Amino acid sequence: MTNFALALCRIAPVLVLSAAVPAISAAPAKAPVASAQAIPLPLNPVIAGPQRLCTAKTASGLGTMGLKAVEGAKPAKGDYVLVNYIGYLATNGEVFDQGMQAAFPVEGVIPGFSEGLQMMAKGSTWRFCVPSPLGYGAEASGPIPANSDLVFQVELVDFKTAAEVEAMRAAAASAQPGAEAQPATPR
Repeated sequence: MTNFALALCRIAPVLVLSAAVPAISAAPAKAPVASAQAIPLPLNPVIAGPQRLCTAKTASGLGTMGLKAVEGAKPAKGDYVLVNYIGYLATNGEVFDQGMQAAFPVEGVIPGFSEGLQMMAKGSTWRFCVPSPLGYGAEASGPIPANSDLVFQVELVDFKTAAEVEAMRAAAASAQPGAEAQPATPR
């Protein structure tokens, strides 16, 4: 029996009883009882079936679906992106990875993810259905079994060219020695 069915069995008698007994407005509400059952870790949510589907396909076979459309410039292969994302298995919706404010090069990820990033404008949110050949293929990777089709929901927060990233790194490196010399003072 699934966890949902067990939970339903526990509350069904309460629902029937509450429908059969008239409400007493003067009775104080009972405080919830603490559960001694630990939540199993790691917490692995499961994404519902409709959120594992895409509505269009590229020539390479990458499935796509725009969730929040935005017009504007798109990152190129050599650019760096800042994204919020969640990755899950297409077969059962099991989440295998997620990140907020994750920064990486467009070419530093699996081919299907990289192709999808280049379709996005800053501020847009897309779903990518990545077939196994555009993902990890016949190789398993951590919690991802070999030959797995993957789904990613991705929000493109920002992107920079390689030159912009290098300039930011140089500016941070030149500012760092001076920052160490001046201690912070409370105000």
